[in-house]
Amino acid sequence: MSDLAKEQSQWRLLSNPVFRALWIASIASNIGTWMHDVGAGWMMASISPDPLMVALVQAATSLPMFLFVLPSGVLSDIIDRRKYLIFAQLWMLVTASILGALTILGIVNPWVLLIATFMLGMGAAMAAPPFQSLLPELVGKDDLSTAVVLNALGVNISRAIGPALGGFILSMSGPAVVFILNAFSVLGTLAVVWAWKPKAREQHLPSEHFLPAVRAGIRYVAAAPLLRIVILRAVSFFLFASAAWSLLPLIAKNQLGLSAAGYGALLGCIGIGAISGALLLPNLRKKYSADALLVIASLLYSLALVGLALLGNAYLIGVALTLAGFGWISSISILSVSAQGSSAGWVKSRALAVYLVAFFGAMTLGSTIWGQISKSFGIEAALLTAAFGMAVVGAIVSRWRVSGVQDLDLSPVPMHMQDASAPALEVHHDRGPVMITVEYLVDPVDTEAFSAAIREMRHVRKRGGALSWAVYRDTHNERRHLEVFVIESWLDHLRQQDHFSANDARLHKKALAYHRGDELPVVTHLISH
Repeated sequence: MSDLAKEQSQWRLLSNPVFRALWIASIASNIGTWMHDVGAGWMMASISPDPLMVALVQAATSLPMFLFVLPSGVLSDIIDRRKYLIFAQLWMLVTASILGALTILGIVNPWVLLIATFMLGMGAAMAAPPFQSLLPELVGKDDLSTAVVLNALGVNISRAIGPALGGFILSMSGPAVVFILNAFSVLGTLAVVWAWKPKAREQHLPSEHFLPAVRAGIRYVAAAPLLRIVILRAVSFFLFASAAWSLLPLIAKNQLGLSAAGYGALLGCIGIGAISGALLLPNLRKKYSADALLVIASLLYSLALVGLALLGNAYLIGVALTLAGFGWISSISILSVSAQGSSAGWVKSRALAVYLVAFFGAMTLGSTIWGQISKSFGIEAALLTAAFGMAVVGAIVSRWRVSGVQDLDLSPVPMHMQDASAPALEVHHDRGPVMITVEYLVDPVDTEAFSAAIREMRHVRKRGGALSWAVYRDTHNERRHLEVFVIESWLDHLRQQDHFSANDARLHKKALAYHRGDELPVVTHLISH
């Protein structure tokens, strides 16, 4: 493929009118968000020079994601995603408008600013899971990686524009105008989502209830090894990366003596580095594995943190922040694609919500830690500690690889081991627990190989909703092996059959290859009295 064809292939998704409109609208909305972050961070540094209070602005942005994104993911999976996303946009519109009005009236103190920032974070937490889970519906699996990179590129275009624009408006008109413009920036996304009419999701079983849906999502993540690795890698990066975001207002104001416009320009350097990374990443992923790129990104970000600690020149710090932007976009793009690829459609919002909980939980905890260290030992000590920690922890967790995500096929397929005959008893959906047994007849010489293959079914059954799983061998018949798993209710059993994926079928086929019976393994369903 020629270089021109490669470049065109990276941008072809923008020919999709809905994706293009949502992409442009989200850039405008994110510009408003970055303007708010500049205004809030600078306003807090002006009305309360305490380093901990300044760092808490970042924590107030991240904490709502940690607290509310999982419930939001559950709601996104069990109710209409489009309507829920509209509600989230209206929430942010109203909150930003109120903050702007209070600022005009001159009654904003540090705690009012933190509460308003927290409320805006709640809106972002509500919007994130449905927005992320709509991407596969818009573009399909083959273009998902490109869509995530383009989405990240849009975020970082706004990161390059928003802080600089916010700093300029802040220096000319004050924070109230910044907050009001943030409210207006939501309108584009609201209009696109309002006009879009997605294809209705097929559903022949009753909708899940909230608490069981939460448990199902957590069980899925616990039984998805690759998704757990993605979450671990995310925590190991963002915990230390938060140091730059939380302490940059103090570096700009107190150490460099910059104005609000200068602070916005520094944030714009991160955006420029991120845009460069987003443009280069598709070609870099052809040359290097995802795991190699994550290591490179961690080292670049660590180097940038050292630069922030030791360099006293605004221009040199701008260069360091450009490196940080490159490392940031590389990590967040690779991890987001991996989280998307390792979560099935039926639980995607919940699985992505758990990933976002880890992301923003690490950012919240990190912001608090680095703010406290900075208060006790100074900004330089906090940044150097974060740089050292990122390099060391990044090297340790690199042994757990995310590259296997690309081999997963989580599209739904009919469950192979279901009993086709109707149950003799009338079974209501809420009856349970249900015990299911699958009887395999295995040649004794194949016992060890079968045991290795059947153990992989543990994660399959657990992801589908099994509360417990085990395999037993008959002491009177060495050929007979019994797989036994328990599901909470008959309705959960029916859902388990619906959720069986192509990857699950591949793993089951490996175990089934050792079955030596004339017929398929005998399946029995036993329901509790």
